[in-house]
Amino acid sequence: MDQFPKLETTRLILDKVQLADIPKIVSYANNSKITENTRTLPYPYLEEDAVSWIHMINQGFKNKDNFIFALRKKLDDAFIGGIGLTLDVQNNRAELGYWTAEPFWNKGYTTEGVKAILSFGFETLKLNKIIAIYLTANEASGKVMIKNGMVKEAEFIDHDIKRGHTIEDPVYVSLVQYRLTKTEYQSLNK
Repeated sequence: MDQFPKLETTRLILDKVQLADIPKIVSYANNSKITENTRTLPYPYLEEDAVSWIHMINQGFKNKDNFIFALRKKLDDAFIGGIGLTLDVQNNRAELGYWTAEPFWNKGYTTEGVKAILSFGFETLKLNKIIAIYLTANEASGKVMIKNGMVKEAEFIDHDIKRGHTIEDPVYVSLVQYRLTKTEYQSLNK
């Protein structure tokens, strides 16, 4: 795969994140409601964070171990979030991650994007398993996983230190992991 892939759904285009997306990325990701519900997005989210994210995306594609896409509305090509797979090549599996800008919550865009990424992971990348993990406080993310046929696999109690806290003053968050294996995916799509 030499060219960055482009995926299409009924309402979305999933394609390469561009430098021109930086103002929207910063505007949308610099929202405590977004960062409180993710494991890795910093807060505040600054322009240099967006530049670093794009660099990581480009390096991941070059190494073929990270496929991170922009989520865009097909109607107007507007950037609305990010979604992708971080591969564990040695074990033929990946972790799915995503975030959607608050104005586009509860409209089914994330569910639609996840369906496209699962298809890409199993059909194009030929993965055997895809997992996704969410903070227990973010039940909406779990619903996206369930709507896509993913199966609850594990719950990790007090697993990570909450962003903004340290080992000296810890606040722990719990996580839930969902999975979809190639066999499960194939049975969903018969």
